[in-house]
Amino acid sequence: MNKIFRNKLAIFIFAGPALILFTIVLFVPICTSIYYSFCEYDTATRAYNLVGIQNYKNLLSDPVMHTALKNSLFFLVFSCISQLIMGLLLAGLLTNIKKGRNVFKNIIYLPCVLSSAALGLLWMFIFSDKLGINNLLEQIGIKGPHWMSDINGFIILPMWVIAFVALWQYVGQSMMLYMAQISGIDKSLYEASYIDGCSKLQAFRHITLPLIKPMVGTAMSLNAIGSLKFFDLIFNMTDENALNHELDVLATHLYRQGFKFTKYGYASAIGVVLIILCLISTAIINRIFKVDTYER
Repeated sequence: MNKIFRNKLAIFIFAGPALILFTIVLFVPICTSIYYSFCEYDTATRAYNLVGIQNYKNLLSDPVMHTALKNSLFFLVFSCISQLIMGLLLAGLLTNIKKGRNVFKNIIYLPCVLSSAALGLLWMFIFSDKLGINNLLEQIGIKGPHWMSDINGFIILPMWVIAFVALWQYVGQSMMLYMAQISGIDKSLYEASYIDGCSKLQAFRHITLPLIKPMVGTAMSLNAIGSLKFFDLIFNMTDENALNHELDVLATHLYRQGFKFTKYGYASAIGVVLIILCLISTAIINRIFKVDTYER
């Protein structure tokens, strides 16, 4: 193996295609977006004119941007905390189930592979003012809330609804990652702890959690990035012109500015902010869940 690592030609053969693909698909578009964020697109001449940091100044004074940033940060915090708790809980429970484990695992993971567009339309009808849950509540004499139109509170009710739908859809991903890590833990560690008088809860706390810490960091990083670029459920569950853009997140604001109003420079500036937030959140999570390694 060491001989292969010293062979530069072998390194290029194995790593070259992945590096080229990474550069074309990710690095070049990011650099292009950064350049466009300092430009203004002229629809008449179809040219980009440099305007300096004007787009970033406009971001600071844009009230929709403030709302979108608040909602995206809410999704970030809610997604990381809720999927961490629910993912660990489900992984711990299913790991100790002998019969029917695969059935429950597949049921929980199934929403992850379903179309977000279809799920968004489905949940839109479920939380409609006159259909779904409110219709059932009306049958027993209870007037349901305006799930998707109540704008009271710092974080409005529709955002909570969409956040719980996103939790339902994506918690299976976190659960599968945690279960994969838990299954790799040596069973003798648990047997020794039970002999010493530990309960299953104590074994989970003192054995399972420390040993799956790297996977927790990985899962939370994926959740953080996914929540910041959250788009599909919001776009399909809401009316883009409803509630004066109170349901906007960074991704929907970027989409509207770029593809509806053709403000490509301004949309690129939003994209740069989104990239920076993803990098910062990932760095913080990696710092929190840093695992010390020791050489034998």
